[in-house]
Amino acid sequence: MPKLLIILISSILVNNFVMSRFLGICPFLGVSKKTDTALGMGLAVIFVITVSSAFTYLVYQFLLVPLHVEYLYNIAFILVIASLVQMLEMVLQKVSPTLYSALGVYLPLITTNCAVLGVAVLNMQEGYNLLESVVNGFAAAVGFTLGITLFAGVRERIEHNRILSAFEGFPIAMIAAGLMAIAFFGFKGLI
Repeated sequence: MPKLLIILISSILVNNFVMSRFLGICPFLGVSKKTDTALGMGLAVIFVITVSSAFTYLVYQFLLVPLHVEYLYNIAFILVIASLVQMLEMVLQKVSPTLYSALGVYLPLITTNCAVLGVAVLNMQEGYNLLESVVNGFAAAVGFTLGITLFAGVRERIEHNRILSAFEGFPIAMIAAGLMAIAFFGFKGLI
């Protein structure tokens, strides 16, 4: 149980995939203009990373290892992730068309989100069992959601302030992201 708690805290705060490992930057910058959209993307990523952590573990342990084709893990993991994202896209289109249209092109891009693949590869490299893989995947996705939602809040606040014209738009967003990364760096000594 203590190991699961360490994995949970570590993946959410200490080794946050966006703020510390700099994975998943594309949706982090692209979908973080509004808090609602960022939260919706975060929830979609939580689903995809958590479920893909379980499925990629099972594919690796019960398909690739017995067949001695472990070197195909990248292809197998990408196929699992792409299938899950397609399923999520169809469900969101039926259940929440507004969120589906708000996420736009970034929803299918979860397939190529390096954070999703990064979690699956990290689970394999760390030798996590099924439960540890799912906990790490869930915690990494919660950390992603925390980062993107906080960043969206910062961007909404920045939008209502006067900023030098040279820093308007993307430059001030990058400065804010850098400052947030520095703030998350403060968690390094926690674990």
